[in-house]
Amino acid sequence: MGQINYAASKAGVIGLTQTAALELGRHGIRCNSVLPGFITTPMTQKVPQKVLDKVTGKIPMGHLGDPEDVADVVAFLASDDSRYITGASVEVTGGLFM
Repeated sequence: MGQINYAASKAGVIGLTQTAALELGRHGIRCNSVLPGFITTPMTQKVPQKVLDKVTGKIPMGHLGDPEDVADVVAFLASDDSRYITGASVEVTGGLFM
């Protein structure tokens, strides 16, 4: 499916997140990232149904995520409820990569 570039970019985001957290934590700045899996978006709607069915079969939650699932994690990380979380990369994948 041509995912090498996508996987490499996610690895870069994780490294950037951790480095920024190390460098900026002393200034009270938290740095976290969200790593969405297969979320129902225009991008995944272009994936052939046969491929989506195969992927969905590997997701423990049994379905693709919704954009709101990602938004909820972003809202949490941006809130004071996550005030002691930094350097984290949160996967929103329904358990796909366990």
